Amino acid sequence: MNNFEFRHHNDYVIASINLDKATFQEAIEFKSMIDDEIDKGYHNIVISLNDCDFLDSAFVGVLVVIWKKVKIKGGSLKLVKQGKFNHSVFHLTGAIEIFEKYDSVVEALASSPTTA
Repeated sequence: MNNFEFRHHNDYVIASINLDKATFQEAIEFKSMIDDEIDKGYHNIVISLNDCDFLDSAFVGVLVVIWKKVKIKGGSLKLVKQGKFNHSVFHLTGAIEIFEKYDSVVEALASSPTTA
């Protein structure tokens, strides 16, 4: 299984993080791959963290950078983690406040008027 899987649904890129731990090294690779998708015109992104038990601050930093990029382009970034994000690095860094958070990819996609 790849560390990162990408699929498309309407105007969304759905990225799945298939890692137990996402750290600095993976953050660099993921940012490069997402940047390619943004360059292709995908400005609405759903990132599934369901399989990821740990994100370090570098990976969270990359998510913030991606969020800023898509916001400037009129897009959105939605994070998916079943059971929400309690006791995660998102809370420790305060980044939890900026992201749209959902329990499932289906729920995240349904929240958009363009895919409803």
